[in-house]
Amino acid sequence: MPKSIKTRFAPSPTGWLHVGGLRTALYAYLFAKHNKGEFLLRIEDTDQERKVKGAVENLQEMLKIFRLNWDNEKPMIQSERISVYQKYAEDLIKKDKAYYCFCSKERLDNLRKAQQQKGLPPMYDGHCRDISLQEISDKKLKEAYVIRFKMPRTGQTEFSDIIRGKVKFDNRLLDDPIILKSDGFPTYHLANVVDDHEMKISHVIRGEEWLPSAPKHLLIYQAFNWPSPEFAHLPLLLNKDKSKLSKRQGDVAVEDYLKKGYLPEALLNFVLLLGWNPKTEQEIFTIEEMIKIFDLAKVNKAGAIFDTQKLDWLNGYYIRQKSQEEFGRLVYPFFQKAGINESQERITAVSATEQQRIKRLDEIIPATQFFFVPPQYEPELLIWKKITRKEVENNLHELLNFLENLPDKKFNQKDLENEITEFINQKKLGVGEMLWPMRVALSGRQASPGPFEIAEVLGKAETIKRIKKASDLLQKA
Repeated sequence: MPKSIKTRFAPSPTGWLHVGGLRTALYAYLFAKHNKGEFLLRIEDTDQERKVKGAVENLQEMLKIFRLNWDNEKPMIQSERISVYQKYAEDLIKKDKAYYCFCSKERLDNLRKAQQQKGLPPMYDGHCRDISLQEISDKKLKEAYVIRFKMPRTGQTEFSDIIRGKVKFDNRLLDDPIILKSDGFPTYHLANVVDDHEMKISHVIRGEEWLPSAPKHLLIYQAFNWPSPEFAHLPLLLNKDKSKLSKRQGDVAVEDYLKKGYLPEALLNFVLLLGWNPKTEQEIFTIEEMIKIFDLAKVNKAGAIFDTQKLDWLNGYYIRQKSQEEFGRLVYPFFQKAGINESQERITAVSATEQQRIKRLDEIIPATQFFFVPPQYEPELLIWKKITRKEVENNLHELLNFLENLPDKKFNQKDLENEITEFINQKKLGVGEMLWPMRVALSGRQASPGPFEIAEVLGKAETIKRIKKASDLLQKA
């Protein structure tokens, strides 16, 4: 292994950060930090037509949110280096490793159609590969051109991938890739190799979808007589049906998951386990623990299933680790967005009743709405098992009298539980006979926090008001 470990994350600003991109960034970061190396950031923005406004800023902000801080003070920006790539492309022409291609879009379209009709893989036929210097000189004055890399037509290109072992490609099946477009901008193949070389990247960690590009990149390294980095191609992320995770089948942008109320630490822990196995029973990791134990040798070859149930479980775990105050601060924006403009103190008290149950922060609104809007429900919901409507009405009446005479200082969860439990025992009632209608009266729901929790948050006046309403509902029914 090289003495100086350098990895990089090189996103294209053609959209927001994909969960697969987050995993790539995480693995590159962990590998570098585990080996006391550097993690660098590069923005691959040579595809100007697909560049999305604000995407560069969003990508950087997302990395900061997940604490994947890069070590180069200013990220490398490819669009600021166009002249560098043009120079290297011309160098390859001088070495007879690349050539000018003047083929029109129409010719290339016709070539592709003809190959498809014959059942052949679509690839460039090398039409301009051996044209004379004089012809090149004449054509460059009046025709648009690209520069293509001259791939070998025989033999194999092979390398050892850290995850996949030895990988071989038949050179005859690889066409000559464009490395410089007609607008003077480089393609991924050239810019990627040049930048990794100049940044002294020791290990390229990227998704499996780039595996077919690996032989092209290796041959470009050889053409320049540069040492190549080591490669690790990560397994694909898959839906439950084993199809590739894509935008067509739901949210894939990291930002979408944060907006739903997934915590950064939960999402990071989740993507860590998408293809990487610690070989232990441990499932919860801090980023410091991740750095300590991360090893590319523990990354699987097979595709990783993106299981949102596992993500929900992890997120619920991290939610439960928060203090009530921190949890209240985290959910406060969700209440504001829902138009519930209460104090932070009130939101903290309300949200604490559901902290042990919810799995996503956005679930807090439907779970606690009854605290802010008096609940609507059918009177039958108040009836516990086989007791009669009249018995429920009497129990609520008794409860009302008891609560009205209870000192204000005892209107907290602990004292309410003690006092009402003693009251139930004195009346020789079943616990459910009293507490079920009390809870329904306060929440309007079959499933909710306990009645003592709710009563403390609602306060004495609102609690009594809701129980009176429940009693009235039964009388009118």
